[in-house]
Amino acid sequence: MSYSHGHVSGLPRWDRCAVMGVVNITPDSFSDGGRWFDAESAVKRGMDLVAEGADLIDVGGESTRPGATRVDEAEELRRVVPVVRELAGLGVVVSVDTMRASVARASVAAGAHLVNDVSGGRADPAMVPAVAAAGVPFVVMHWRGQSIDMNDRAVYADVVGEVVAELRTSVERAVAGGIDPKRLIADPGLGFAKQAEHDLALVAATGRLRAELGLPVLIAASRKRFLGRALARPGAAPPPARERDAATAAVSALAAHAGAWAVRVHEVRASADAVRVVRAVAGAAGAAGGAR
Repeated sequence: MSYSHGHVSGLPRWDRCAVMGVVNITPDSFSDGGRWFDAESAVKRGMDLVAEGADLIDVGGESTRPGATRVDEAEELRRVVPVVRELAGLGVVVSVDTMRASVARASVAAGAHLVNDVSGGRADPAMVPAVAAAGVPFVVMHWRGQSIDMNDRAVYADVVGEVVAELRTSVERAVAGGIDPKRLIADPGLGFAKQAEHDLALVAATGRLRAELGLPVLIAASRKRFLGRALARPGAAPPPARERDAATAAVSALAAHAGAWAVRVHEVRASADAVRVVRAVAGAAGAAGGAR
């Protein structure tokens, strides 16, 4: 088992799987919409997550839950940029979660260190050139279309093979557009045009994703439907999103063990503990092997 989590040029070098805390400045995100909808509460939430062990904070102003419709550009800018500016000014490593080049550019100008695009640069043709010009890292996520109808696209004969192939195409497009390969991160897009069995297969294949794509991997499983399905007892409804944090931490441990670069989570403390335990166990295993 390899525990090399990869390093992304332009970001700190962590000695373990990093933890990306989520701040959604939206009224309609699937698990926490409306809880941090104004800039002041969003900044406080970000700082609370850092205090709980987050290494970086992912700020988003547009819900990408299944069935969501898009927010307009001016509103997304209004939501996101002040929060990015304030958190970055407080020394936080900030990621901006956006599909719009204009929001990415404004956020980087405000201090964002990383652009996390759930469309992998496909929703806005100006995104890849904008990120290339900014010289910041870029998360390329597996994506088959907008949230409004993505569940209709969840058809696979070989989900891992197809996700790898489609991600590779997006990565090649990003590199051809001028983004340094050393600044790229791959995300299999759990929950995006995926059914529960697809998500589970992709979590199980974290190490294969790393090996076949040759990139650091971000796993974003937090509170998603496949965890609810895994937790549901016979004859009972799946637990609601906010009751899936322990399950999320279990995936964080699995992902860290498989060498994921980072996990993206809504509640940080348990996942921050999980990745640190994985690092400690890996270190003990290495020490024991060296003592033979």
